[in-house]
Amino acid sequence: MHHEVEQKFPVTDAASLVAQLTQQGATWRDPIEQIDTYFAHPARNFAETDEALRIRRVGDENFITYKGPKLDALTKTRRELELPLAAGPARFAQFAELLEALSFRRVAEVRKVRRPGSLTWNGQPVELALDEVEGVGVYFEAELSADAGQLDRARQTLLDLAQALSLPAPERRSYLELLLSRDT
Repeated sequence: MHHEVEQKFPVTDAASLVAQLTQQGATWRDPIEQIDTYFAHPARNFAETDEALRIRRVGDENFITYKGPKLDALTKTRRELELPLAAGPARFAQFAELLEALSFRRVAEVRKVRRPGSLTWNGQPVELALDEVEGVGVYFEAELSADAGQLDRARQTLLDLAQALSLPAPERRSYLELLLSRDT
């Protein structure tokens, strides 16, 4: 079973953090815009079960993602299933319409500009992201993919990276949770 092991941190000085990571060997790619539309389940409350269902648009590409409940208190380790959908805005709209026909309800849209990167840390490939999230702020994410037997090593790798970068306490809430809490 595939798990996403992630930590996210608020950022006050993005240029300094990027420079520090680059000095550690990180490579960066061009920024991309991601638009995530989140849906509520018709029969259970995802806020209570700590799950999420979203459709993501990245340019012309579309993906559907399910995120299971977090599995530990130090990182955002959770089961993640992400599948590609047909490309294009019309296909995105059709899939959203399908979910709504099944009684799923749109909750909110999270828009961000993501600068993706990668770094090898403790011998493991770590995906990096510097996110400018509309209405929420700037955040840094570090993430690994791991199977059940690799979870402890993946968690420790992220904890070691955060300590080496002197990052503040991690933010465990999702961008959706941060956006919705701003509106209350």
